[in-house]
Amino acid sequence: MKYVSTRSQAPALGFGDVLLAGLASDGGLYVPEKLPTFSQEEIASWASLSYQELAFKVMWPFVEDDVPEGEFKRMIDEAYAGFNHSAVAPMVQTDNNEWVLELFRGPTLAFKDFALQLLGRLMDYILSQRGEKLVIMGATSGDTGSAAIEGCRHSEHLDIFILHPYQRVSEVQRRQMTTVIDDNVFNIAVKGNFDDCQSMIKASFADQGFLKGAKLGAVNSINWARIMAQIVYYFSSALAVGGPHRKVSFSVPTGNFGDIFAGYLAKQMGLPIDQLVVATNQNDILHRTIATNDMSRQSLNVTLSPSMDIMVSSNFERLLFDAHGRDSAALADLMARFNAGDVTLNDEAWSFVKENFDSYKVDDTRTCEVISEVFQSTQYLLDPHTAIGLEAARQCWKDKSVPMITLATAHPVKFPEAVEKAGCDLPSLPEHMKDLFERDEAYEVIDNDLSAVQGFVADRI
Repeated sequence: MKYVSTRSQAPALGFGDVLLAGLASDGGLYVPEKLPTFSQEEIASWASLSYQELAFKVMWPFVEDDVPEGEFKRMIDEAYAGFNHSAVAPMVQTDNNEWVLELFRGPTLAFKDFALQLLGRLMDYILSQRGEKLVIMGATSGDTGSAAIEGCRHSEHLDIFILHPYQRVSEVQRRQMTTVIDDNVFNIAVKGNFDDCQSMIKASFADQGFLKGAKLGAVNSINWARIMAQIVYYFSSALAVGGPHRKVSFSVPTGNFGDIFAGYLAKQMGLPIDQLVVATNQNDILHRTIATNDMSRQSLNVTLSPSMDIMVSSNFERLLFDAHGRDSAALADLMARFNAGDVTLNDEAWSFVKENFDSYKVDDTRTCEVISEVFQSTQYLLDPHTAIGLEAARQCWKDKSVPMITLATAHPVKFPEAVEKAGCDLPSLPEHMKDLFERDEAYEVIDNDLSAVQGFVADRI
């Protein structure tokens, strides 16, 4: 399988090269030249498989040219061995035909573990085969950083630098990153917001001269392997509620569009999905684009759901590539206009987006109300991101005979402010994190300045 850039000026690459490159050399994002598809009969035959066995079936076509079958199975088994539930991605029923898919059972209590536990192992394998090392730079709005560090910390072939917005992630999120005191792990708190951090990563990929010959790699959701791994739990959860013999709908709290784009791909690959609901907080560029064709940048709000405090949704470009008929020139023009200011989609592209997605915006007040209401009716505690997803699901649900699954993207213990404002008691940290607040921290606070951040990286590789 070959992968092409959404800007089409970079060469088509195989999986191994795409894995290590992250962002394409022309500034675009890599997508498969052609998706594998599965018949309804084939999907139905997977109903009795373990999560690990299903993950191999879904992902194997994407990697088979670069990774031996036995090695890939080993990596999958190791990636999910540290999850604290044997089902890996279990589901909880919150109402009639309404389900929550628990994606926080991994070591850092967030859905990012599904991809990043595998990504680190894939990178380590490819680099070891090539006798190379890689410098990882990533930006996080809260959860990606700790999951990436956990996935990469033991690698002899990777140095990892994670940027997070200073004082704009929860204390649990910060400590999950900054208490990992390994020689190849570096945390940077940037005096800015997530979009500032993400812009620095993109600028660093565009001009890597500051690395003095070293190579840069990405763990953010711009890396195709992140999307690939997230496709699996759409299949696993759909099978759990009767798919593919019945349709299923999903609601996804999202800021960077990667998690729900994986659902879109699952649908293209043959999974019978009825609705894909984009759930946003006050930083609602995705909702505005889908609902009113308003793709304008607005000021970024600090909310109780910080992992979604994003205004530039990088993975949306992957969808827009399809929405423009994979016309890279039209997409490049759109992205240039977006970077310059306000922009709207042409009628054909906007219709494509609306046909594939519903959307809803939820503010902080309603987020807390949903956490409280769901706890009172079920004794089940939601984190603020999942509460947004559940509210959007209920508001957008068109056919109540179709099961609706909301992706629970993080454990509520990571967001004490939202839980307490909802009038609920904060749960205890899991056993493996009991001493989190007693561990030593190590991170550098740096001004919102690209040269300062790049200088920090260059001095430590």
